[in-house]
Amino acid sequence: MDHYSFFDRDLSWLLFNERILLEANKEDLPVMERINFLSIFSSNLDEFYRVRMPVLLALHNLAKHGNSEKEDVLLEAQILIGHQQQKFGQVFTSRLIPLLKDNKINLLFNEPIPVAINDKVSDYFYSQVMSFLQPIDLADTKKNFFPENNRLYFFINLRTRDDKERNVILNIPSNQLPRFYSVSADDRQYIIFLDDIIRHNLDKLFANETLQGCFSFKITRDAELDLKDEYQGDLTEQIEKQLLKRDLGIATRFLHQPGIPLRILHFITEKFSLQSSSVVEGGMYHNLKDLMGLPVNNPSLRYSRWAPVTNSTIGSWSSLFDYIEKQDCIFHAPYQSYNTILRFFNEAATDVTVEEIFVTLYRVASDSRIVNALISAANNGKKVRVMVELKARFDEANNIKWAKKMKAAGVNIIYSDKALKVHAKVALVKRQVNGRDKYSGLLATGNFNESTAAFYTDHILMTANPLLLREMELLFIFLSKGKKSAEGYPINFKHLLVAQFNLQSGFMELIDKEIANAKQNLPAAITIKLNNLEERKLIAKLYEASQAGVKISMIVRSVCCLIPGIPGMSENITIRRIVDRYLEHGRIFIFHNNGDKKVFLGSADWMNRNIYRRIEVCFPVYDEKIKAEILQIIDLQLKDNVQAVILNAQLQNINIDAKPPLVQSQREIYKFLSGV
Repeated sequence: MDHYSFFDRDLSWLLFNERILLEANKEDLPVMERINFLSIFSSNLDEFYRVRMPVLLALHNLAKHGNSEKEDVLLEAQILIGHQQQKFGQVFTSRLIPLLKDNKINLLFNEPIPVAINDKVSDYFYSQVMSFLQPIDLADTKKNFFPENNRLYFFINLRTRDDKERNVILNIPSNQLPRFYSVSADDRQYIIFLDDIIRHNLDKLFANETLQGCFSFKITRDAELDLKDEYQGDLTEQIEKQLLKRDLGIATRFLHQPGIPLRILHFITEKFSLQSSSVVEGGMYHNLKDLMGLPVNNPSLRYSRWAPVTNSTIGSWSSLFDYIEKQDCIFHAPYQSYNTILRFFNEAATDVTVEEIFVTLYRVASDSRIVNALISAANNGKKVRVMVELKARFDEANNIKWAKKMKAAGVNIIYSDKALKVHAKVALVKRQVNGRDKYSGLLATGNFNESTAAFYTDHILMTANPLLLREMELLFIFLSKGKKSAEGYPINFKHLLVAQFNLQSGFMELIDKEIANAKQNLPAAITIKLNNLEERKLIAKLYEASQAGVKISMIVRSVCCLIPGIPGMSENITIRRIVDRYLEHGRIFIFHNNGDKKVFLGSADWMNRNIYRRIEVCFPVYDEKIKAEILQIIDLQLKDNVQAVILNAQLQNINIDAKPPLVQSQREIYKFLSGV
């Protein structure tokens, strides 16, 4: 493996975010959708600084002791981010804000508040905003101010009447009030940043002083939770305590508006111990992820809605479990209605034949009907066991809330070990019918979450196949034991591929079979769709397959460490990225197998964390009709020449020459599933 080359994962991640930025630059997209892509870009960049920048900064410090290669990654990442932010500003100010104006929407961006709306803005400031403002005098030793993660602040430099300088931190309360205020006048809609409403009224707050400068800034902090293996208390309690500290973590970025005087920059850096963080000059406004909430209600400026397709055949059955017993079925969110998945859990809660329910939950909807169904099931006397992953990053508090509610209702809550996340998306229902146990199950590529199911593309298999469900029951028994790892635990999975047991080795064997076929001059091909591709043993095996002549087509949405198209290493590998109205999220694995194609779906990306530190489940598709459906969906995505780009050997997103017929895969998949 030492002779192979790999993309750096962090640079690859940033180039994926650049792919998001490309959508904002597309003239043929509705203006509000382009603005939403800017919001996604901004949110992603915040997460990068919270999750990945701490790693790069640590490696940068190691580089000072001789590891210059790692230092170059940090510097290259910073340069890349700088270029992307410039592009962001150019697209937003030069293209999108003028387009809004063309539609009688004035988003005030670094410009004075018009006289026509001044009274309304002042009234809003006095009645709504003023009560949330909390100026902190930095000379006041009684107040120990600490800037929290990604909160918005002004640094205000004042001159008092007795000619003394005073420095004040003023909060911008966007966590308590909407970031934007909308008002109509002169047949136009005006949208004002909360920041500007406060700037416009600073004389009301500091009436007896002279304003010398007002500069916006925010600080991004490390998001890692410090979970102690030797901690003797309840895991929920430990995580709750750590969540209170998350926004107080080590600073990784100090983002400030342009034009801030150097002496003030140094003062802030020293005052808040920001010497080791990345100091970044941004725009006048920060947290532009808030653009997702821009109050524009013109439907013509957004995508036209695609109504989810409903399955009328299932609707005619009085029992969903009876239907599943007759045949496997699959649902493709968000193209198809998620109501059938909700029905699965609702029927499990009320069906008198249901005795036991098992389910894994990773990211739970904030108002989860699925969890409410599980609570009802427990109240109805059913044995309910739920594996709740409390360590799902940024969803910990919500998962803890639901875990407590379920536990109070009598649900048996299982937590994973501190070092092992459970990322599998599986559910099992056990019924007693005429003295016999009957099983029905869900195996999915994404979370059981009705909120994200509205915009994540995922695949959910409903099955009564005993070959799969017996192994799923064995997995739940393992999870209930709270093991730190699967090492030495006696489960020999023959159908499911389960990380910690046989997932990596199973995929290796499937690739080896394609290599053997290629060497015998038999047809050999692999198609894989993932969110992220990092784990080097599996990448090396794909390189080996390419060298043997196996044709490998990949769709990798985000992080990709495999370098395609290198002669003698990966010349038979192509990689596409698809970004469109829905977030591509399903994982699909297809092996040609000399014409008898093997198709797997599942929860596992090929990242180090998925392979070595998580419980993941990938599952075979045995039903021939469903298999054909999956193959058709993948075929449409591989033909996409509208929303897909090719990832080249230089880590660049290359547009595909869009010759007729034009194929926008998400639109074509919706048509296919609609029967159009």
